[in-house]
Amino acid sequence: MNKVEFDILNKLHHQKYSTQRDLAAQTGYSLGTVNRISKDLQQEGYLNSEYALTQKAKDLLSKKHPHNAVILAAGYGMRMVPINMETPKGLLEINGETLIERLIRQLQEVHIAKIYIVVGFLKEKYEYLIDQYGVELIVNEEYSQKNNLHSLALAAAYLGNSYVIPCDIWCRQNPFSSHESYTWYMVSEAKTMESSIKVTRKMQLSKIGTRESGNKMIGISYIDEEQIEIFKENLIRLDNDARYNHVFWEEALLTYPSIPVWAKIVKDGETIEINTYEQLRELDSNSNQLKTEAIRLIGEALKVPYHKIKNISVLKKGMTNRSFLFECEGRKYIMRVPGEGTDRLINRSHEYKVYQALGGKEISDRVIYLNPVNGYKITEFVPGAKCCDPYCPEDVAKCMDKLRALHGMKLKVSHRFDLFEKIDLYESFWNGEQSVYRDYEETKKNILSLKPFLENCHAEECLTHIDAVPDNFLLTREPDGSEQVFLIDWEYAGMQDPHVDLAMFSIYSFYDKAHIDRLIDTYFREACAKAVRIKIYCYVAICGLLWSNWCEYKRNLGVEFGEYSLRQYRYAKEYYRIASEAMEDDLL
Repeated sequence: MNKVEFDILNKLHHQKYSTQRDLAAQTGYSLGTVNRISKDLQQEGYLNSEYALTQKAKDLLSKKHPHNAVILAAGYGMRMVPINMETPKGLLEINGETLIERLIRQLQEVHIAKIYIVVGFLKEKYEYLIDQYGVELIVNEEYSQKNNLHSLALAAAYLGNSYVIPCDIWCRQNPFSSHESYTWYMVSEAKTMESSIKVTRKMQLSKIGTRESGNKMIGISYIDEEQIEIFKENLIRLDNDARYNHVFWEEALLTYPSIPVWAKIVKDGETIEINTYEQLRELDSNSNQLKTEAIRLIGEALKVPYHKIKNISVLKKGMTNRSFLFECEGRKYIMRVPGEGTDRLINRSHEYKVYQALGGKEISDRVIYLNPVNGYKITEFVPGAKCCDPYCPEDVAKCMDKLRALHGMKLKVSHRFDLFEKIDLYESFWNGEQSVYRDYEETKKNILSLKPFLENCHAEECLTHIDAVPDNFLLTREPDGSEQVFLIDWEYAGMQDPHVDLAMFSIYSFYDKAHIDRLIDTYFREACAKAVRIKIYCYVAICGLLWSNWCEYKRNLGVEFGEYSLRQYRYAKEYYRIASEAMEDDLL
């Protein structure tokens, strides 16, 4: 039996149609096709003279039914800021019903009882579903490093006559059926340049080029057991290849060796993927999740009702925090929301005092609101700004001018950022766990041995940014043609030798020694004394271990920084050696 024949039988099984025209409207096939296929089904003994299902048809359908469903709910849902700080996407409420409960209910309506949910971020929030609906949770421990292809691979053993469903889909009508006969993937009739697939004339799915528009991908699919072995092989093979860590599970469905995947086309708006705050508000303006702590604080700080906070969009996730852009009464702002484990890393009261010291100095961006307890911050958006390119000499020169001007002000605050104390502090956050680096103890011992040299340097301390990395320098051009540089994100700032900022800029930029020396020469208007240069090498080594320890703590929280963490540890080892050799040469 082909796809069209089964679709017509399945529709007739669920509902009796008074005319073939109605049946054509429901199946999406032409009236001529419905007439022709209906006659064929009569001749084959599946329909009687009144076009009702015969026992032969019912027996066939009874063998074609889904076994289970896998719902993918492990990811961060980063575009859902600020909601995703408190609620995972699957638990967003639409008209008083959570997305995932609606999907579960729709599955159970067609008698699918075995439901697996792959969870990761805020996994504990889904635990109640076990008792309430009898679902089974599968935990994805690598949700922060891998996309949902890995999530589905964790459920591979259960696949076969299975639905695969993203947790962030709201379906107006129940998209599931008690009978399925072939593998399909749901797409919208709407076209988009963001899609990677299109529907062919034969109603199957095909990959498209990057410059083509395709059918909007919904994400709901049914995998028939006849194709399951090939699909599983694709899924496991791609999951074991690190190059596919960040791809979606659909890659396994459409990759070679490919399987025939039929298109299930729905009208635009029948299914809605909720990716952003704005999409949620458009679908249900009274949803409880719209009134998050971040939105409440914005309303209070700007003295506006919630509905005036518009065009919310996620910004690049920072290493410490998450931020989002929003508009209010014609002006743009950025809201910073502290990230995982930040309360242990940052003293928000100290940060508040730093911004007080910077008030009116035209160094940082304009802060509208800063909570000295929880760290929520609102700043004015700087239009036309770009971050410093650490490999553009002109950009670097402008940033070093700004940094030198800051240090020249000799601003004071009451707290100090002690590099060696912070190394120990971040290490203590490992909760007794050993470092992932086998030679950590030796490396740390070497770093601590640099302390006497630094103490003999007698550096004059002042307010130092500490996190003076290229991404925290904003370069702008004003309407009158003048240029400005702002230094943002002062949460680590404190009293310290200002030359620490040069080391921080260098190691974040992945500079080699030649670039570090060039940076030092750019900062100092006159020749840099040899002892000062050696001191900066020491800071490169010390700060490398500092941020390596910081990365190990964040790694234990499920936040991985890839190459950055490895490079920081290398700076600790290599620049200990460079600094030590330079000290010996200086003595000679």
